[in-house]
Amino acid sequence: MSSPIDVRGLASSTAAPFVMDAGGSGAAPKWFAAYTTPRHEKAVVRQLDARHIDSFLPLYSSSRRWKNGCRVTVEQPLFPSYVFVHVRRRDSVKVLQIPGVVSIVGTGREPSALPTDEIESLRTGLPQRRYEPHPYLVAGEKVRIVSGAMAGLVGVLVRKKNEFRVVMALDLIRQSVSVEIDIDEIEPLQQ
Repeated sequence: MSSPIDVRGLASSTAAPFVMDAGGSGAAPKWFAAYTTPRHEKAVVRQLDARHIDSFLPLYSSSRRWKNGCRVTVEQPLFPSYVFVHVRRRDSVKVLQIPGVVSIVGTGREPSALPTDEIESLRTGLPQRRYEPHPYLVAGEKVRIVSGAMAGLVGVLVRKKNEFRVVMALDLIRQSVSVEIDIDEIEPLQQ
């Protein structure tokens, strides 16, 4: 059984971002979620880096106990079986050619882009906070983060022991992340 203990950081490619061609025929790159074979996320990111495709794989550390009683700390994907890629829609085929990538999340045969501000907020905000995976929530009280690097994001307020957390859902991939937060950094969402 795993239990999150520490934030280790994010794996993100260092490849140069795509640039629109001089003729303007290419659309701007967007963030997409690539669905991978289970436990192949890190290998997929290495392949994306080798092909100079911008990617994002948030990782968290958890403590594991092996059968022999030894305790080890391992880095695991925050969103199991998903890697985020920053490509033009027409270049999504290049992502599908990578071993371990099953599909790009979308509707029907069309890949669906994720909101850029959500992915960028995760990229900049997660390293500053303690976080862990959280089961996807369908209902609950919604709140908005009003200060800090993740300001503007909306999520569900939950309480874990003596700490407050905001659970943010990425609806397209039906995954959630729980972020520790101070109660004065949030406000109720007016509906």
